[in-house]
Amino acid sequence: MPTPPPSDRVRLRRAHERGTYDAETLHPVLDATPLCSVGYVIDGQPYVTPTMHWREGDHLYWHGSSASRMLRAADSAQVCVTVSLLDGFVMARSGMHHSINYRSAMMLGTAHKITGAAEIEARLKIFVDGMFPGRWDMLRPANAQEIKATTLMTMPLDEASTKIRTGPPNDDEEDYELPIWAGVIPVRTQILPPEPDPRNLDGLEPPAHIVNFRL
Repeated sequence: MPTPPPSDRVRLRRAHERGTYDAETLHPVLDATPLCSVGYVIDGQPYVTPTMHWREGDHLYWHGSSASRMLRAADSAQVCVTVSLLDGFVMARSGMHHSINYRSAMMLGTAHKITGAAEIEARLKIFVDGMFPGRWDMLRPANAQEIKATTLMTMPLDEASTKIRTGPPNDDEEDYELPIWAGVIPVRTQILPPEPDPRNLDGLEPPAHIVNFRL
């Protein structure tokens, strides 16, 4: 039986057949990209900022500068976080039926600031090692000033919707007889070979988590 929407705020009304509300669909979309957009309202004005995120269980995390007014305003405030991945251009036989294949998620909730230097550092280690296993322990340790200059936010993933489109175009039945090519132009994120910093020390080779990096 499909999972019902957790609230009316995230209930899908347009193309609702493409939507789901279960964690099993949501989590892979969040884990497929480190980039999200976070929406806040400050003094009645909406703002949306891109940032990197990561997931730990049923909580989402993101971080930024302690000087950011966005992050200062977000603590204990309502936020909207979105993630979108483009998977293909859908070429139909009618301009009105052109579309895209995509994976997307929208999450609403109350953001909370993580406090305590040890907790912040532990979470950042999870973030870095989650993408590049073993890298954190290879690095120069973060100093107290760097930790102090970092704000770390989290929110629960208990009010979210996921929307996904796959497959070929959905043309009007009579349009399938038209001599017009239709189909999908796939889109994929490509990971290219690493490019070394020209100031690397001589003889350094990239570690496995660089050479074998995949999203």
